[in-house]
Formats: sequence, C-alpha cells, structure tokens
Amino acid sequence: MSASVQFAFQQLPGALAEPDKTGGDGLTRLITNLFDRWELTGDEQLDLLGLSAKSRSLLPAYRRGTKSIPGSRDTTERVAWLLSVHKALRLLYPRNPELRYTWIKRRNQAFNNLTPLEIMRQGGIVGLMVVSRYLDYQRGV
Repeated sequence: MSASVQFAFQQLPGALAEPDKTGGDGLTRLITNLFDRWELTGDEQLDLLGLSAKSRSLLPAYRRGTKSIPGSRDTTERVAWLLSVHKALRLLYPRNPELRYTWIKRRNQAFNNLTPLEIMRQGGIVGLMVVSRYLDYQRGV
C-alpha cells in the first residue's frame, strides 16, 4: 500500500487497523482483520477467497502473518471486491459499527431474502461484485 493510500485509508471513519508490516504482507493482515470483524468461519473465509477446503491449514498462517494469501489474479480480485464491500459499509454506516460488521449476515429482500454473505459465497467473484455494486447503488454512486 503506498503512503498516500495508507494515509487516506487511516482517515476514513471506522477504518480497520493499519496492517503490521513485520509479519506477512499488509493485504493478508487487512483481509484477516476484516474476516475477524465479520466473524466468519473458516469455511466462509475459504469460500470468499476462492480457496479449497484443503487450504484450511493456511488460515492460521495468514492470521499469524507467516504466510501471505495467494497472489493469483482470482484471489487478488476477490480481496479487492471484499475491501470494496467493507468500504461501502463504512461509508453507509459510519456511526453504527455493529450494523457495519453484521450487515453481511442479515437477510436482505434485495437478495431474495438471502444474506449478502450467501450471495458472495454462492456467486464467487460475481457474487462479490453484485454485493459491492448493490452497496454502491445504496450510496448513490
């Protein structure tokens, strides 16, 4: 993350803590922090990252910072969409962190009474995009 992006990110209300650069890369730390805030299970995390169940043993290494998430295009795009969802929720609910971090697990009529998490897990990258674009629409973007 460039210095200007780091500064801008730190200034946003409800921003996650700046990743610790001493272990693993910042992106890995950022996404594991987000998963913690969203209180996701291991299976949910693996699905959102597009990783197989065989990768379950890597989740603790990501959290410790001893291993970085894969740098593949697929995983990078997934992380970008997840961070886009997080950013939109921060902007929509700047004073309500409880709603900001539980929104993805709440049933939503716009998604045929499914949760945004279910849409993202079932739809893969397209599901991530749908949820992100829905939030952008809600913000009037």
